[in-house]
Amino acid sequence: MIARKLKLYMACFALTGTATAVRADDTSPAQRSLSIGIAGQNTPRYSGSDKRNWLMVPVVQARDGAFFLDSEKGVGYDLQSDNGLWLEHTLGYNLGRSERNSLWRDGSDKLKGMGNINPTVNTAIAVGWSATSWLTLEGKATLPLSESQGVSYQTSVTLLPWQTSTDTVALSSAALFGDSRYMNTNYGVNIRQSRRSGYSFYSAPGGFYGVDTSLTWEHQLTEQWGVLVSVDYQWLGSHAADSQIVSRRNEVGTTLGVLYSF
Repeated sequence: MIARKLKLYMACFALTGTATAVRADDTSPAQRSLSIGIAGQNTPRYSGSDKRNWLMVPVVQARDGAFFLDSEKGVGYDLQSDNGLWLEHTLGYNLGRSERNSLWRDGSDKLKGMGNINPTVNTAIAVGWSATSWLTLEGKATLPLSESQGVSYQTSVTLLPWQTSTDTVALSSAALFGDSRYMNTNYGVNIRQSRRSGYSFYSAPGGFYGVDTSLTWEHQLTEQWGVLVSVDYQWLGSHAADSQIVSRRNEVGTTLGVLYSF
């Protein structure tokens, strides 16, 4: 779901964006690293909600060579080539959605009668290319390892218009797609849900359903301490916005974070 994947991939991109952008030129082996921190987020309660929620979430990023642990993406590894191409494979967890207000996952009392979307373990495969030191292209597919949710895809472009020894600005925009199971899990209203919730029946078609654009600034206070600010704008296309559970098709989320690198 685009409103609450906790947005830590985009919010934390600036912490790793510089390293990602220079993959084509970096032939030295990856070093071990560990960053921990906390982020505060103000986001819609679920994708399409007109109500908002504050969250405090932990941030953890660890790497040992090609293998990494990321609090948003999960555990995984990446393979990098000298020409800037890379392949990334991760194993993660999607928290699903509640039909009640929730402090730790998507959910709202306005969804009463819709039932919960069960959490699921998922696997994601991403292929990207660092075309230059300031331009990165990526395609990504996320597949659940159960039938409780569907498959989602995205293609994204990231620009690094400003990079210094202490500051990085990243602008990223992604086109979002989902198969019919994914769309109906998150935006559809079946007959049983319609009777229980009062929302009109809606069968959401698969395909393109939105755009997600983020602007992130990261500032390194010291060699260990860093702060980040991220603003995220999401627009839902008609495949999602035609559902009655979508009250607002234009959404903005903000993230403020502090991280410490060992």
